[in-house]
Amino acid sequence: MEEKVLQTKKNGMPVLILSVLLYLAATVGCVFGGIMLDEGGSAWLLVVSLVYLCIGWLAWPGLKVLKPQEALVLTLFGKYIGTLKGDGFYFVNPFCVAVNPAAKTRLNQSGDVSTLRQAVAQPNGQTIELENKHISLKVMTLNNNRQKINDCLGNPVEIGIAVTWRIVDTAKAVFNVDNYKEFLSLQCDSALRNIVRLYPYDVAPGVDTTGDGVADDGSLRGSSEIVAGRIRDEIQLRVEEAGIEILEARITYLAYATEIAAVMLQRQQASAVVDARKMIVDGAVGMVEMALERLSQNHTVELDEERKAAMVSNLLVVLCGNRDAQPVVNSGSLY
Repeated sequence: MEEKVLQTKKNGMPVLILSVLLYLAATVGCVFGGIMLDEGGSAWLLVVSLVYLCIGWLAWPGLKVLKPQEALVLTLFGKYIGTLKGDGFYFVNPFCVAVNPAAKTRLNQSGDVSTLRQAVAQPNGQTIELENKHISLKVMTLNNNRQKINDCLGNPVEIGIAVTWRIVDTAKAVFNVDNYKEFLSLQCDSALRNIVRLYPYDVAPGVDTTGDGVADDGSLRGSSEIVAGRIRDEIQLRVEEAGIEILEARITYLAYATEIAAVMLQRQQASAVVDARKMIVDGAVGMVEMALERLSQNHTVELDEERKAAMVSNLLVVLCGNRDAQPVVNSGSLY
């Protein structure tokens, strides 16, 4: 289905003015036609005026008003005839019907917040909501619900994304899919699941996230830009037939699932403690080496290997301990 943009329909105001003037002329014609009929004249003026008063309003349903970044897909007796784009006052065939299958769909996205909906009161107290058949061409943001997905290591993670999109082909959006909003939402969920399962939450050894057969350092937490780009490309590939362009995809929420969050937190804390201890030991060993080297260079004291080992042990205990050292002062002989 190819989109056809109607460019020569911006004549709504002349048609409206003409129809109003004709209604005024028909009203005057009824008056003078009645006078002529009373005087024995012809009734043709009265008949023509009454006929126009009865059917003249049929042109008004063909008047369409569009605001900036709006479109209207029109069909005539079931056949697609074209799309109105751009702000203006249009006049089309009064029997044309606007089509928007997603008019009633409400998703967690920006466009559904500002969509206008009118309500008409009925005599029985109920109200009927009038659907807005206009299709927004603005850039919109879809914020789907968070999903629980297993990463490549089998750990369940909760992740949410925000997708920025817009409609670029109204004919495809209306006629190629049943409901383009629901279609987009489902494709976002599917693409998110397909990409997330390729990555671990944190960097893991021996994991290939690119598919080239070589292990890499890709992860959901550390490679969020790359993951978001792959999600965007995956969604775009799936919604091409719906006339939708995906501008951007961003990860808005990422965390371990609640059932393993506490265990993974302990794991992260243990890893942090090990890294901190390693740094402390490396520093302590360097300080001990520097102390022995300085004592040897300055000939401050001559130590045999046994005394050096005892000194190294004492210094490491002092430097690597969790608590302040309690020194014991030797007032006797060193030996």
